Amino acid sequence: MKIAVTYSNGEVFGHFGHTEEFKIYEVVDGKIVSSSIVKALEGGHSALANLLKSNNIDALICGGIGGGAKTALAELNITLYGGVSGSADSAVDALIANNLAFNPDITCNHFNSHHQGEEHHCHGADECKGCK
Repeated sequence: MKIAVTYSNGEVFGHFGHTEEFKIYEVVDGKIVSSSIVKALEGGHSALANLLKSNNIDALICGGIGGGAKTALAELNITLYGGVSGSADSAVDALIANNLAFNPDITCNHFNSHHQGEEHHCHGADECKGCK
């Protein structure tokens, strides 16, 4: 199994569509056997989802994620674990142990009317829980 995590400075990055790199873990028999950092050369949900698919990713751990990205991942059969924050390594360990705390209904919109017309970007899983 291969697991990707939106990644920045050891932490789960807060917004899938703006991540600049992923940490990819290969898991065999419930143990991490390797990990590597992959740079995202293009942004946006379609390009990022295709990057994950080209790296044979089975599951993604991330903070906030928009509806279009969720759809793109689902179409590529990549299991999503959104609404996660903290250490990337700890999140993968928790997923392997079947005790990862995540939000299956996480959504993040770039524009939200109660931000008075300003563009809004989610920067952390807690902030994105309020974006509806």
